[in-house]
Amino acid sequence: MQIILATSNRGKVREIAELFDGDEVIPYTEIIGPLEIEETGKSFGANALIKARTVFGRLGRDDAIVLSDDSGISVPVLGGEPGIYSARYAGAGADDRQNLRKLLDALKERGVKETPAYYTAAVAIVAPGAEYLVHGWMHGTAIDTPRGEGGFGYDPMFVPEGYDRTLGELDPAIKRGISHRGRALALARPIVAMLRRLHG
Repeated sequence: MQIILATSNRGKVREIAELFDGDEVIPYTEIIGPLEIEETGKSFGANALIKARTVFGRLGRDDAIVLSDDSGISVPVLGGEPGIYSARYAGAGADDRQNLRKLLDALKERGVKETPAYYTAAVAIVAPGAEYLVHGWMHGTAIDTPRGEGGFGYDPMFVPEGYDRTLGELDPAIKRGISHRGRALALARPIVAMLRRLHG
């Protein structure tokens, strides 16, 4: 069975495809084109399920597994912002750079050079007659000066616990091993394997 990703975010597609090396992983846009999916949930998990259910329903197939992720960074000193609004923190249609800049500005406005922060990833899996939801977290420090060109999103301003470099500076292989998404997908992999065995 194909694994269809309910995302068109290139960074996420790349990371997930690398973690499912050997499996056929395809972004949904290559099959049904772009969709406007309203993320109306109040949590990462709720939004991940909304996306996976929507794509699975539009596919109209019983020979695919849809996997979606909803993730973001939360900064307690900012009341948990941007949280579930991480992808649209700077407004609808904002890109990674604009979102990053807004969060950096929010820290600077408070005179905060570094502060605890954490990433959350919720991964939803929808297949014929089955739905699953798993989570992963990564704790660390948000800094007010971005470093590194690697990764995407808020990676240049986040230093994972136990490291002195940002996600934007770390080798991608290290990031995959410690990231919130990597941890959630490690829980998702045996579920996907089981579903593939059940459905052939």
